[in-house]
Amino acid sequence: MAGTSFARFSFPAKFLTRPNLQGAGAYYLSNRRGLAVLLILVGALVFQRPWIARASASDKSQDNEICDPLADYFLGMEDYPEAIRRHQDVIRKNPGNALAHYHLGFAYGLMGEHQLELYQYQQAISLGLDDWQLFLNLGLLYLETGQLRDATEVLRLATLLGPEHPESHFNLGLAYERRGMLAQAEQQMLLSLQIDPDQDDAENTLGAIYAEEGKYMRASEEWTSLVQANPNYAPARANLNILQRVERGEVRDTSARSDGFAREP
Repeated sequence: MAGTSFARFSFPAKFLTRPNLQGAGAYYLSNRRGLAVLLILVGALVFQRPWIARASASDKSQDNEICDPLADYFLGMEDYPEAIRRHQDVIRKNPGNALAHYHLGFAYGLMGEHQLELYQYQQAISLGLDDWQLFLNLGLLYLETGQLRDATEVLRLATLLGPEHPESHFNLGLAYERRGMLAQAEQQMLLSLQIDPDQDDAENTLGAIYAEEGKYMRASEEWTSLVQANPNYAPARANLNILQRVERGEVRDTSARSDGFAREP
């Protein structure tokens, strides 16, 4: 966008999310964080069985497909230092536990230790864990650190492994949008909304993609529909105002990609 930025939202878009990641939405922060806690508590404490592991190699120990219930309890309770310590103990006893490496990496990420997070994700992958959530989180780590090509490739894998999950398509769409690949971004955002139409942030982002493509009528329709359904969603109202100024010639054309987006206060 030459000279104009459309309003976005705070972006911590991870399935098992970390705060302050720029680009996706508060919807993904609150819902994914809650789901992560629920799955850990139910999977670890009630059934005592894996909640995301799918180790692919048949010759691996069954221990690779389970994690320590108490370690995951502290992860679910957001006591990350204790979760890190306990997952380190699990790995010390069983270095081949792919799921423990993944959970340890996730805990490191939530503590801001992203190099350690990346290393543990890579360890989990090398040990055969091929779950879509792992690749989603790895892709978002790359997205957060500006490694857009790597983010795109990893998020593509997340959509292949979990095509029925809207957040994989949403975040792949963001990666494409940041690379200026707007047709692909539009396609992925539409897929995300097809799976789950109740996503204010995805609908708002789709409107921004339309505007970047110069499809102002479609952008206006998206934002108008969103404001009618949710009058308190500030980015869509702000974007409609910006679009009206564009159409009146008060600001420059927005069809070119820009790096900056206004955020919701």
